[in-house]
Amino acid sequence: MIEKFICQLQSDRSYKNQIVFKKIFFSQKPCFGKLDFPLSPNIKEYLFEHNIHLFNHQADGINQIRKGKNIVLVTPTSSGKTLTFNIPVFEALQNDKKTTALYLYPTKALTNDQLKVIRDMEEQTGIFANSNIYDGDTPKHLRPNIRNKSKIILSNPYGIHHYLPWHYKWKPFLQNLKYLIIDEAHVYRGVFGSNVAMLIRRLIRICEYYGSNPKIIVSSATIANPKDHATKLTGKDFEVISKDGSPKGKKTFIFWNPPYIDDTKSARRSTHQETKDLLVQNIMGKLQTLCFTTSRQMAELVTRWTREELYRKSPLLSKTVASYRAGYLPRERREIEDKLKTKKLIGVVSTNALELGINIGTLDSVLMSGYPGSIISTWQQAGRAGRNSRESLVALIAFQNPLDQYFMKHPIDFFERIHEQAIVDLHNPYITLGHIMCASSELPINENDKLYFPELFQQSLKSLEEQKLVRKTPRGYVYVGLARPTDAVNLKSISHKNVSVFYKGEILETLSLNKAYDEAYQGAVLLHQAETYIVEELNLTRLVANVRKEDVNYHTVSKKTVDVTIANTYEEKKLESIIGLGEVTITESYNEYVMKTYDEIIGRKPLELPPLTFSTVGLWILIPERILENLNGGGFNLAGGLHAVEHAMIALSPLFAMCDRRDVGGLSTVMHPDTGCSTIFIYDGFEGGIGISETLYSKISQLLIKTFNLIKSCECVDGCPSCIFSPRCGNENEPLDKNAAILILESLTKQLNDNELTRKTN
Repeated sequence: MIEKFICQLQSDRSYKNQIVFKKIFFSQKPCFGKLDFPLSPNIKEYLFEHNIHLFNHQADGINQIRKGKNIVLVTPTSSGKTLTFNIPVFEALQNDKKTTALYLYPTKALTNDQLKVIRDMEEQTGIFANSNIYDGDTPKHLRPNIRNKSKIILSNPYGIHHYLPWHYKWKPFLQNLKYLIIDEAHVYRGVFGSNVAMLIRRLIRICEYYGSNPKIIVSSATIANPKDHATKLTGKDFEVISKDGSPKGKKTFIFWNPPYIDDTKSARRSTHQETKDLLVQNIMGKLQTLCFTTSRQMAELVTRWTREELYRKSPLLSKTVASYRAGYLPRERREIEDKLKTKKLIGVVSTNALELGINIGTLDSVLMSGYPGSIISTWQQAGRAGRNSRESLVALIAFQNPLDQYFMKHPIDFFERIHEQAIVDLHNPYITLGHIMCASSELPINENDKLYFPELFQQSLKSLEEQKLVRKTPRGYVYVGLARPTDAVNLKSISHKNVSVFYKGEILETLSLNKAYDEAYQGAVLLHQAETYIVEELNLTRLVANVRKEDVNYHTVSKKTVDVTIANTYEEKKLESIIGLGEVTITESYNEYVMKTYDEIIGRKPLELPPLTFSTVGLWILIPERILENLNGGGFNLAGGLHAVEHAMIALSPLFAMCDRRDVGGLSTVMHPDTGCSTIFIYDGFEGGIGISETLYSKISQLLIKTFNLIKSCECVDGCPSCIFSPRCGNENEPLDKNAAILILESLTKQLNDNELTRKTN
């Protein structure tokens, strides 16, 4: 079926050799494992009724859990990880009726999905668990009964964060907590992961207070550092289970590069248009398809364009396409998920919100509109199609940005590349301080708590005491602030400010303050369920945006300029040039937004927003005088060369740090007041930093070499979106000088190579 569809694509008159690479992953037979001792008859009967035979990774995981080990289970999506921890939990419930287990999921959608699986197992085995969800959607009148009578409770980090101050209400449950399950742990990275790591420590601290010591089962997609990641999240040691024994269906993976629009080869056709066209062809070809986009806005736009195109060809099919993303109300999300499972929807356009292991039925095809930002996310998204050994198609549709085009030119590098490391930063002072403040409101903090918060412990307590937020007592430090500390700590960001969007007096959606600067300023086009709304007002005092519904054929993009100052230098590599790492202060000014149809700018409007200022971690490269003299003597544009290097380095950052390039900021300047010379800055786009810049600094040689090769090998003459242009540039990609960038990078990489050679010789 898939081969036939690809042949149809290639025979279509719109096809212009967009498929630049095709790799077939042939089907694989299952590899079964053996338990050290048998299952109870009712659990064995449950497996028999579902025709389940344990794969080797499931059997290995169960054996280790039975031995009392903490395990981290690292296998691909759809490999049966859930059963690996459900069986030991149900065995424990059968052996001891007081036993409890807490399941943590990163999303409510996944929580609801897994509750059905657990309740089915509960019903068919006859093992009483009274499993229930306990989160923000749980009616208040049901909560006491769930806390006191449920043996399995499913929740999420956001809920646990707010329930911990009321832990005495959970005393019976926590006293008997035997298992803590942390599912989809690869999601807990960056700011979110760093917050969750502190939250888990707060939870374990309270468990110990009540005399329990739960075994921890961590489930994750394939990452390069599973043991280290699980340890950073929890502070515990782990056994790793990673040998996947599940069967695989045949999967055809294609790289789809939009064609050049003319012979100059300076620009390609819009990726968004190519995505829309390919999605339409998938739907017309009767392939149930999930299309991933890299932003909320593009999920809405691609849905809108696809519906319009299908309406001209088949009005009925146009009703089978929907968008899905964070910000929708729970009822909307459940409805879309159910329609996808029952095939009432043939196409869904989603952000990475559907990347996780929620059961959305059996899909035929996955489209990725732009590289998702990491190898981990790519394979998670690709794994959404072809469940149960079915044949499937995956297409990666490239943007013109340097990273996407790098993979289009080096597909073997992509398929041989190991999965990235998940970054969790335990040294962010803002995150640590916030959670120690929360912990002090849950139980008095004393010296023994260094076990849970080994980093920045004394500094945080001192700062909180100076701010009169904690007070020392004979029992330890206790919280004495007026506001609820959990309200001041946002797990998803370091800022706790969120903007509520209102339409006709009712909340349409919520978004962070940073997102509001990008999407909900006055005059912005806000997209929701492929409908367009115009923002009439953004009130930053009340954190409210008001919108009106209006059908428009353009979207908007805010533009910002950045200023960077060096606050503190942590470390330096001193060559002819100097490469530094340290604390920097960022000031972002939003002065304008543009109106666009597809990629074409059709208008500009001024924007008045107060600047955003934050402290973070960054690296900087000081360009030596010799390079400057060569550039000036050759008639090159120095500012354009620095700017081009900055853009390309940011674009390739996800190759080395598990991040999205939107998590990384940059600035280049011919003369920076703090350094007194030409300087390139790369920094974490989050207050306090989350470990990205430190990772890039440690791999600076590899990053600069990749950047040099990317720009030098690009087919364009003067620079293009495939090498040095950036769609997020606040200066409209002016100035840029490709040849100057090549000379700068050639000199920098030579210094690094010479330095490496000298070190080896010595």
